[in-house]
Order: sequence, then C-alpha cells, then structure tokens
Amino acid sequence: MRKAFTLIELLVVISVIGILASIALVSFGPAQKQARDTQRKSDIRQYLNSLENFANKGSGLFPSRTTAADASSLCATLGISGTCPTDPKAPTTIYKYISDGTGSPNNNATKYVLWGSLENVSGYWVVCSTGKIGLSSSAPSSSNCPI
Repeated sequence: MRKAFTLIELLVVISVIGILASIALVSFGPAQKQARDTQRKSDIRQYLNSLENFANKGSGLFPSRTTAADASSLCATLGISGTCPTDPKAPTTIYKYISDGTGSPNNNATKYVLWGSLENVSGYWVVCSTGKIGLSSSAPSSSNCPI
C-alpha cells in the first residue's frame, strides 16, 4: 500500500504556514520602524558633526537658512555631497534645517535647529546648536531651540 499525504493534509499544512508567516510579518513592523528611527537619529548626528566641522573652519558661523530648508541642500556647502545622509523612507520624510543670519547663500548664522520626523513615536528628533538633542512635539519654525 502506498503512503502519501492527502490533499486535505497538504492544505492544512500550507494554511498553518501561511498563518505563521503573517504573524511573523506583523510582528516585524514595529521593529522596522524603530530601525528606521535609529537611522534617522544617526543621520541627523552626521549633519550635526558636519555643521560643527564647518563652523570650526569658518569663524564659528553656520550656513544661513532663514526658512526651513531640506538639510540635503547643505551637503555641497558642508562638503559632504558624496556622503549626504538621506532618510530611509525618502522622499516621504526629509530632514530639515533652519538658522538665523541673513539667508542663503551666506554663511553667517550663529545658531541653528536640525530635525527629522520619527515613525515609531509621534514627534520630531531635534538637534540644536546649543547642544540640546531630543524629542519635540512640533516642528521648529525658527532657529530657537524648541526643546
């Protein structure tokens, strides 16, 4: 007598595998959001380091952008065009930069705010020229640190 699986047994096994796979995919969602948020924080830290290096070489002044601008617009000015950080879900979310001064293309700002939105928690990850780093419930609208 031949021993083989019946069609019902095969369908049951396939459906169980499908259910387990869907549970696994759902549980990875928050972990993926957390990983993207960690990447965003790291990218903003790279911009921070580049801005501080720029200021150290340029009399302590930063690039001037009096309205919120994409941080990627700073890459050429900061000399990081080839390694400019981009958001993991770009172009959905974008890092932003605002400073005081007289506006682009001048490099005469004395303070700035750099931020990006987060996925896993509501709010914005903010880095200020004052050294403050943290979460803000609203996007900055001026070069004054919101945290």
